[in-house]
Amino acid sequence: QVQLVESGGGLVQPGGSLRLSCATSGFSFESYAKSWYRQAPGKERELVARITSAGGISNYADSVKGRFTISRDNAKNTVYLQMNSLKPEDTAVYYCNARRTFRGREYDYWGQGTQVTVSS
Repeated sequence: QVQLVESGGGLVQPGGSLRLSCATSGFSFESYAKSWYRQAPGKERELVARITSAGGISNYADSVKGRFTISRDNAKNTVYLQMNSLKPEDTAVYYCNARRTFRGREYDYWGQGTQVTVSS
């Protein structure tokens, strides 16, 4: 059974930091690209950061470059999002995603989301 479980969200003041975690199970973690998405109220879900299956390449939305860092621990089957210098506009539900295409079929898994609120 595939599971992605996010944790680490919460309320933080502007300029603060949070570290999100996504613990996974039920699939070959190392074979999947891992991403963090977010969705703010009334807005579409957007890609925040992605790391390749091998972990060698990471990409970020322009709005978070220099502030957020995605990483993964293959031994723990966990992907992280370190968020620094948080702004009110970072407020959203953050979702973990794992995706791969294998033999012409796409495998696409999502977590349930964790709320991040940046407010004074």
